[in-house]
Amino acid sequence: MVGKLRSVVIDTPDPRGLAAFYGQLLGLPLVEDNSDGDDWVVLGGPPGHLPRIAFQKALDLRPPAWPDPQRPQQFHIDVTVDDIEAAEKQALELGARRLPGEGEGFRVYADPSGHPFCLCWD
Repeated sequence: MVGKLRSVVIDTPDPRGLAAFYGQLLGLPLVEDNSDGDDWVVLGGPPGHLPRIAFQKALDLRPPAWPDPQRPQQFHIDVTVDDIEAAEKQALELGARRLPGEGEGFRVYADPSGHPFCLCWD
């Protein structure tokens, strides 16, 4: 092992807004001590505590265009849910939007900045 995962970092033009979305979607608290105004916002806990997601300002972000290979998804988060219908409703109310594509046990969405994520169930 070379090291331990510190954070998953997501580029966005609105770090605080996207952190609020994922904070509500995943039940992760904002870590103001590790954040830097509106340019770098952290959810989760201090370094070394997982899960931990950071959001950094990227004013010229060119979001993925699922499933267009010319603008690939770059990364995505899988979120496990108990009830897909209830979870989808909540995610959409938070500002997610449904994207084409789903499979056995998952549906694809975009967060408010356009990053794909999946709601998954067993």
